[in-house]
Order: sequence, then structure tokens, then C-alpha cells
Amino acid sequence: MTENAAFSQNKVLTIDTMNPNVKKMEYAVRGPIVQRAMQIEKELREGVKKPFTEVIKANIGDAHAMGQQPITFFRQVLALCSYPELLNDNMFPEDAKSRARRILQACGGSSLGAYSASQGIDCVRQDVARYIERRDGGVPCDPDNVYLTTGASNGIVTMLQLLVCGEGASKTGVMISIPQYPLYSAALAELGAVQVNYYLNEEKCWSMDLSELERSLAEARKHCNPKVLCVINPGNPTGQVQSRQCIEDVIRFAAKEHLFLMADEVYQDNVYAEGCQFHSFKKVLFELGPQYSNTVELASFHSTSKCYMGECGFRGGYMEVINMDPEVKAQLTKLVSVRLCAPVPGQALMDLVVNSPQPGEPSYTTFMKERTATLSLLAEKAKLTEEILNTVPGITCNPVQGAMYSFPNISLPQKAIKEAKALGQVPDMFYCMKMLEETGICLVPGSGFGQKDGTYHFRMTILPPTDKLKILLAKVKEFHLKFTQQYS
Repeated sequence: MTENAAFSQNKVLTIDTMNPNVKKMEYAVRGPIVQRAMQIEKELREGVKKPFTEVIKANIGDAHAMGQQPITFFRQVLALCSYPELLNDNMFPEDAKSRARRILQACGGSSLGAYSASQGIDCVRQDVARYIERRDGGVPCDPDNVYLTTGASNGIVTMLQLLVCGEGASKTGVMISIPQYPLYSAALAELGAVQVNYYLNEEKCWSMDLSELERSLAEARKHCNPKVLCVINPGNPTGQVQSRQCIEDVIRFAAKEHLFLMADEVYQDNVYAEGCQFHSFKKVLFELGPQYSNTVELASFHSTSKCYMGECGFRGGYMEVINMDPEVKAQLTKLVSVRLCAPVPGQALMDLVVNSPQPGEPSYTTFMKERTATLSLLAEKAKLTEEILNTVPGITCNPVQGAMYSFPNISLPQKAIKEAKALGQVPDMFYCMKMLEETGICLVPGSGFGQKDGTYHFRMTILPPTDKLKILLAKVKEFHLKFTQQYS
């Protein structure tokens, strides 16, 4: 018996006695490649010689880490809220001060350090409701249906906790798009739910396909009880923006099949492609009329982490629930109460996103200039990424219509696929790990998001500064050509 084995025999918590569902969880965005990238960064700092001088992380949608600048107004108000003495300082504009005073007055003891109500600060939920009404052309929003969350992720997991139940053939099935954001598969593994895959149509720019939804549902009903349909729009990792017709079809499908809809809409301001437009599921639901708007159960999610804000670290977000059974809603409120409340600075930031400077206010011109510049630059980088990747033989990239990622299809030589399998690795993991070791570029293999058998991809953010993005894309091109030649 080894020393480690003898040591762990005395432990209450071991790899064999721990929750088996946690062991099933995987989260590729921060998986083995990212861990190796961090090791390489440490080696570079220690003077180890590499064929590159820095690691370029294009694995995660962390805008500020990639150099995107914060919105001035947001940081001014947060500074005032964090240190109210600054309200006496003339360097801050009056609209920033009035926002800060209003937020502080709604906090216990006029401090961001106090707990809030579990559902969130009341005036912030009211501002979120008004924002949703403006966004959706006047469709009513009840603040009591709004829950402030720790980023959108927390809201998504909370809803799944409510929805998942049963054993065996009655166990809840949750339909998720493939490719998907790994939060969904990880949460379903942790909750012991059944993951029901439906495939996006890569040939049609990653659109949703009604016949594929029908196929997936019929197959799942043979072994579980599918009752949830999750949609990410704009898409992560695939960068598509679903058409209004597609959203209508999905809502009708959910109504017909009696499915609870979850709409992940955290990239709603990140729409770049000509002819594309963000349509919220709620807006379309209500425009379809009472037959749908009075019956289809919907939870939709937004966040401070994406769009032009990129404020990932504040963990601000909200969810809105529609047509939820009142008794279940009471249970939802109980569930969020156990966690006390979402981070109050994140709630304050969410308020600023939904209640930004208006025409005539001192901060309006600067705010609009910064917001427009950030989104315009992302649109340019989306186009640049698509164009350069499509010049590489063996790489095909759909238009990056929205969100923050490209998800190109890569052709891998059979020799490389064979070598990867001999090493016990998925071929695109083998490819991405080699790229990291040889170029310092950190991407996430498509297998971490799910993909059709026999296809290979990687996900790459479009967030690095333009000059660094050009270097990154040139290195990807050079590596792919060399890799293909090496294994041909």
C-alpha cells in the first residue's frame, strides 16, 4: 500500500466517498489547457525558454482581462457607493452622485456592505422591470418577477435546481444546444439530471432546426422526462444570432410539447452582423398573443459580465420569470433566501446598466461615446476573425454574428487523429494543447462544448486588442499549416 493510499484511508472525505456527481462535472473553459497555460506563464516568469514570450489567453470571455476599458460612469457611481465621502468631491458629475445616493438610500445603513433583500434591492428590481419594458416595446414587466442574481450563471443553476426531479424514466431531461456553454452540462451533472442534446445546424450558421428539436425530444422521451428547453441567444460558443422566425418556432414548439423555456440572453447587446437583430424571447412570446403569453413558462437571464460592460468580477445579473406557478414562485424565493442575497455591488452595477445616463444628463455624451466605441470595436474584430480564419486551408469559420467568440471547424489529418487517440486524448484537445506548447495561444477545444461526431472545432474569443488579435490569428494560421503538414 502506498503512503498516499494509507493516508487517504483515514480520511472521511476521499475521492471514493465524495459526491459522485461532482466528479462527473466538467468545465472546459477553465479545464486542462487553461491549467497548463498558467503553468507555462509561471515557467516564462522563471526564465524557462519557450518559442514565444507570452501566453495569449483567448479561452474565456473576460473582457477587462483582455484590455477592454471599464465604462467611466459605472466606475464613478460604484466608487461613490463604496466610499460615500466622495459625494462631497467636485470631480464627480451630478448624475453619478444622484444615482449613488439613490442606491445607497436603498441599502441597509446606507452601505453597500449590508445584506439586501434576498430577491434583490427593490429599486434596482423596479429599474430592471422598466428597462425590460423599454427593450421589449412596452410589454409589461412586474418587478416581483425579477430576481437579482450572482451573474446569470447563478440564476440558471437556481432555475435548474427547481426544475430537476424524479428517478429512472421519470428523471427530468433538460434539452441543451450542442455546441453548448459548459455551465449547462456541468450543472446538469451536479444535479443528476439527464442532458438531452439537440444539435445546432453548422451549415446554416448555427441556426436552430425544428426537426432536430423534434428528433431530440422524441429520442429523450424513451428514457427520461424532458421538460426544459434551454436556448442561448446570441450564441455561446457559436456566435450566431437567432432570427425572429426561429424564436417564434421555438416558442410554439415549447407550447405544443409542454416545455419550460430558459432563455440565456447575456449577449443581447453584442450583435454585429448586417441584417441581424436581437429579439428577446419575452417580447416575441407576448407578440404571439395570449394563447402563448398566458401559458408558456419562461425564465430569461441577463448579466453585467458581457455586452459593452464586461464587468465579470462584480457578478451582477438578473432573471425574470414568466407564468410561474405562484406556489413554485414562493419556493424559488425560499431557495434564493438560503443564499441571503446576490453581491450588493453587483446589484448596484446592474442598476447602472439598466438605468444608464439619459440625454441631457452630464455623463450622457461620454457614456454613449464609450459604449459605441466598445461595441464598434467588437464588431470590427468579429469580422476580422472570420475573414482571417477563412483564409486558412482546413479551417472554416461561420460569420461571428454576435456574442464574443468564433467557433471554427478544423480539418485534422487522420495521422493526427490516430496519434491523439493513442495518447488517450480527444483530437481537438491534442491540437489545442500542441498549439499552446508551440505558440503560447490558449484556446478551448470544441469537444469541451460538444460537437457532432467526426467534426472538430475550437472556441476563440474576439476580445484581445486588435494588434494582439492580428498576431494571434497569424500564429493560428501558421500553426495550422505546420500541423497539417507534419501529420499529412
